[in-house]
Amino acid sequence: MAEIETSSTETAAAGTVIGASVPLTGVRSAKKLATRQTLLDAALRLMEQQSLSSLGLREVTREAGIAPAAFYRHFADLGELGVALVEESLGSMHELIRDIRTPDAETEDVMRRTVDVVVAHVRANVPHFRFVARERHGGVAAVRAAIAAQLDTFIDELVEDLKLQPESEGWDSQELRVLARLYVNVIMLTVADLLDSGLENPLEEARIVAEALTQLRLVTVGRLHWPTDRP
Repeated sequence: MAEIETSSTETAAAGTVIGASVPLTGVRSAKKLATRQTLLDAALRLMEQQSLSSLGLREVTREAGIAPAAFYRHFADLGELGVALVEESLGSMHELIRDIRTPDAETEDVMRRTVDVVVAHVRANVPHFRFVARERHGGVAAVRAAIAAQLDTFIDELVEDLKLQPESEGWDSQELRVLARLYVNVIMLTVADLLDSGLENPLEEARIVAEALTQLRLVTVGRLHWPTDRP
């Protein structure tokens, strides 16, 4: 497989061929980003069969078709590559879910649309979410921390939304955080169930979606009946 990373002479030549309309720095930046993405994609392919901790740097660069030394132009180590995959996997969900939680949206509608968005996103990015599910409790500390940080961000964002709702009157910050974590945990369990199902059986997917909605509704009912005179 031909190497993707090229020498500075080859890059300069490419800049000359492309012409003055594309700055040389822009060409280099685009090539660097493309190579970085190739490394991420190669690692994902390899991790369909193994964990990040069992992966070798040379194995990844061979799969990507680049020289091993070129890896360090993009990542300090495989742990840093794993963190980038976490950001690519979970980071892309933030805006999708944030757009659903508008101030005037009904709770039932938010729950249904959130589950629909999560199912569609997982279906479109199965390797990414298999990676997250495997590495959430895996052997690479930096990746575990990155996944936990992304989930904490979801919780933080949800807490801010919950604070604005009339149902949250009398709740303190810690209680709202526990509630938000319950909602996020239901979503993460749903993701795991979807991955285990193989996303190939419509009836099984429908069951998982229905169960997720039931769990979210139960959390919501519990919230509505949480005693206001608690200690």
